[in-house]
Amino acid sequence: MSEATSGLTGRAEDLKLAFDRAFAEPRRGDATPMENLIGFSLASEPYALRLSEIGGVFVDRKVTRAPSGVVALLGFAGFRGAIVPVYDLRVLLGRGASEAPRWLAIASGASVAFALEIFEGHLRVPRAAIMAREGETQSQRLVREVASVDGLVRPLVHLPSVIETILNQRPGSNAAEEQ
Repeated sequence: MSEATSGLTGRAEDLKLAFDRAFAEPRRGDATPMENLIGFSLASEPYALRLSEIGGVFVDRKVTRAPSGVVALLGFAGFRGAIVPVYDLRVLLGRGASEAPRWLAIASGASVAFALEIFEGHLRVPRAAIMAREGETQSQRLVREVASVDGLVRPLVHLPSVIETILNQRPGSNAAEEQ
């Protein structure tokens, strides 16, 4: 056996041991807990949604209008074989109606989608950059936190509260009568 061959064999054995050791050692966690968000704009103002609260973001989906007494309901769209209602998130936040929104975010765990005007992309921020926001107005119930991202403060929309608001606005809803 030549000296070069024995050197390669030894190197291969070292690599194999290092590979096996990597699986035997405890996994090192990131020291800074992070939160995954998506950034978007409504009425030229920056907002964010928790990635864990949405099931997907879609562009240029056809929304079929339907008559309704609910101002925020834009109509219905098909997602992965299901027909779901599409709501104008801008209206729900009290910012007026959107002008031809291109982007739709479908809620995770609920059959409902929300229209977004401009999708700005994935944001990964430290949890320490997310701060509580207090208040009792409708908008403040739907936006409970703000996230500081690259020097820009983005209201963080709480989708479970938005869905609750929609359910309370539906005609014939007992929850709407109780308030």
